[in-house]
Amino acid sequence: MNTSSSADSDMTVTEHLNLLQAVNRALDIAMTTDPKVVCLGEDIGEFGGVFRATSQLQEKHGSQRCFNTPLTEQGIVGFAIGLAAQGSVAVAEVQFADYIFPAFDQIVNEAAKFRYRSGNQFNCGGLTIRAPYGGGIDGGLYHSQSPEAYFCHTPGLKVVIPSNPYQAKGLLLASIRDPDPVIFFEPKAIYRASTGDVPTVDYQLPLGVAEVVQVGTDITLLGWGAQMVQLNKAAALAAAEGISCEVIDLRTLLPWDRDTVEASLRKTGRLLISHEAPLTGGFAGEIAATLQEQCFLNLEAPILRVTGVDTPFPLVLEKHYLPDQLKIFEAIKAAINY
Repeated sequence: MNTSSSADSDMTVTEHLNLLQAVNRALDIAMTTDPKVVCLGEDIGEFGGVFRATSQLQEKHGSQRCFNTPLTEQGIVGFAIGLAAQGSVAVAEVQFADYIFPAFDQIVNEAAKFRYRSGNQFNCGGLTIRAPYGGGIDGGLYHSQSPEAYFCHTPGLKVVIPSNPYQAKGLLLASIRDPDPVIFFEPKAIYRASTGDVPTVDYQLPLGVAEVVQVGTDITLLGWGAQMVQLNKAAALAAAEGISCEVIDLRTLLPWDRDTVEASLRKTGRLLISHEAPLTGGFAGEIAATLQEQCFLNLEAPILRVTGVDTPFPLVLEKHYLPDQLKIFEAIKAAINY
């Protein structure tokens, strides 16, 4: 198995993929390299799932390793926990992250506590739960939510969110092979919009490590998932007015990379965090609280949050709800001029 420490030559052979195809490649590699890997979910077999993330996996690996489940998220996750507890490596798909809530008890009270409550005598570490999340597809209030903060409150889980195809493949392979249960949220708004060259080899990206996408000196912009598109656009708008932005993709929310973000904030003195989830209780609040404790004397302006609003996700007003590059750019200027 090749990992992120593989020889550079192994990483030079690439294929141009979108994020959805990268997820499919990661699942295929995981199933090929480990016969214990099993994929399950609604319509994921012959149909390939609602977004086709599991296309051709059943044909290649058989119906006992990639199979459909009844329409019951509690049952999907509960069965996946059982598979993982008895030695399989279960990759469960929840068709939309909005419908992960019927399985909430199974995730936070069972999967997350399995190892702890037994004193490490048994566990369900071989469990990954994939779920498309976020807005941007005119999905309305039941197909657009960003529930990552709910799970970041739960010790025993890891929460991972890629923002491009390269990350999607490397982070998903790392998640499947991680010894802890992982919630893997996939930003569906950029499933096909985000494209890039992805190594054909088997590689992993480390969980819990953020990526500095762009180096800057005046303000740090922090986000994850599809919001990275908006942050990068806002950074370009700021650059046109002489503002230097450092852009960081958090990639893993639990555990999140405090050291990288703290080092950036100590350098720039300003921090803006953006996510699609509502403001109240959003994960940006946890990040802001932690960093103001550590970096208070380095701050040149209050830590700002540009997020969704505290309402159900609206259908016809989706563009008004979502934080975009213009809202972020205005917040950047407010921080610079504070």
